[in-house]
Amino acid sequence: MRDKLYDNADSFAISFDEEWRNVECDDLRLKIDKVFELLHDHPFLISNPENARKMAEFRIFSLKKLK
Repeated sequence: MRDKLYDNADSFAISFDEEWRNVECDDLRLKIDKVFELLHDHPFLISNPENARKMAEFRIFSLKKLK
């Protein structure tokens, strides 16, 4: 979905999930950082970095969605 990026949480979540599956790292916080590096140009991460981090941590640590 890299060709259609929008400045909203849904677009970021889709992109985050796609990249998450491709990054190899056992340390979950470091893995989040690596995914953020890959998504550095995503409009939502640029405009709302704090909310993007909260959303990523919620997905990983609370929902345990992306093991």
